[in-house]
Amino acid sequence: MFKRKPRNPREHALLERSGALLPAAVCGVTTRPGDAMVAAGGSGARIRDLSGNEYIDYLLGSGALLLGHAHPAVVAAVTDVVTKGAGNLLVNEEALELAEEIVRAVPCAERVVFHSSGSEAVACAVRVARAFRGRDKILKFEGGFHGMSDYALLSNQWLGKAEDSETAVPVSAGIPRAVADQVFVAPFNDLDAAVAAIERHHDDLAAVIVEPLERTFVPMPGFLAGLREATRRRGILLVFDEVVTGFRLAFGGAQERYGVIPDLCAIGKSISSGFPFAATCGRADMLSLLDPARRGYGDYVAYTGTYSGNAVSAAAALAAVRELAKPGTYARLYDTGTRLMAGLRGAFEAEGIPAQLVGEPPAFEVWFTRQPVVDFRSSLTGDRGIHARFTELLLERGVLKAHEKFFVSTVLTDEDVSYTLQVFRDVAAILRREGIS
Repeated sequence: MFKRKPRNPREHALLERSGALLPAAVCGVTTRPGDAMVAAGGSGARIRDLSGNEYIDYLLGSGALLLGHAHPAVVAAVTDVVTKGAGNLLVNEEALELAEEIVRAVPCAERVVFHSSGSEAVACAVRVARAFRGRDKILKFEGGFHGMSDYALLSNQWLGKAEDSETAVPVSAGIPRAVADQVFVAPFNDLDAAVAAIERHHDDLAAVIVEPLERTFVPMPGFLAGLREATRRRGILLVFDEVVTGFRLAFGGAQERYGVIPDLCAIGKSISSGFPFAATCGRADMLSLLDPARRGYGDYVAYTGTYSGNAVSAAAALAAVRELAKPGTYARLYDTGTRLMAGLRGAFEAEGIPAQLVGEPPAFEVWFTRQPVVDFRSSLTGDRGIHARFTELLLERGVLKAHEKFFVSTVLTDEDVSYTLQVFRDVAAILRREGIS
């Protein structure tokens, strides 16, 4: 059984330096200062800290390590490319081959534009939608996360409370009110409310943007298809933010999983292998607005990025795509995630702990509440204190969980899963003894 070693002097010193120099540093996954750590590296499904502790990793770089740490195919591809130079702001073979693979895999993708982050990819998709449609306003969904741009930091999961208004609420200081006024908000998984908002504002709307799996809230049957029908009827663009779900829920992402094809989408995280990478994909007539030959015309959408499409990130993503394309990959991923979800649900049921397991096998979360959780509002009934304690107990037993979900990798072994399931049972028993029921 795992026994966590205390923080050694070197890790302690590095964390102190981090606190002094990096005000936004992410030092831990729990609320306890003693749980902060410095990563020393990882291999496969496991990550190590500088004090010599090794954890089964369900944080996975916030989902970026679908193939696990230091996957041999990714390491080989990056090593080969990096000796030739990391980036040159020119077309390279790796990026071109990657674009071809993405077009083959992603249903909506006719053209591809590369970026260094999901935030950039989403911002590009929204800008293209505004230019193509000739309108300014966007409809998003309450609790949905779309990155770090001013237009994205509105009414996301950091809001902490539900609002009885379509008005977008900034979740950060420094967001101009004029920006927030360009965004309407509707509840996720409520098709009637979403369609009503679309009809009410259709003359002003450029696009509707949605995480098809919002955080871990699974779309209700017909919800995404209803959005597609409503937007198509009014000539409004439908944008999927698939930064998390692209290549994770299926080789063709949520579009393949749920059978609904948007006009534009953002992808990246799940094939990045931890490197800075994202892409905007979509219809050729829309992404053609980014063509530099259109400069000087009113519909040109400005775009550049020093590191966008650099050969190292492209080589890593290309290697990841080719690994994910191998037969049986997603069947194994779903089998692993299903076992973990069933085991966690069973552990809580055996101890009489009220909990809701929400999501898909490749990415899921637990909410400590008796109420069904289907969207941001219902998730607010979850007890955050119990969740924090749950995360702490996992960490003490060598299981590293994300702050808001379990990410499942393709490289988890039967031994990893069996150990995790035993930890689930142990932790559930401790929670019951602590009076949680």
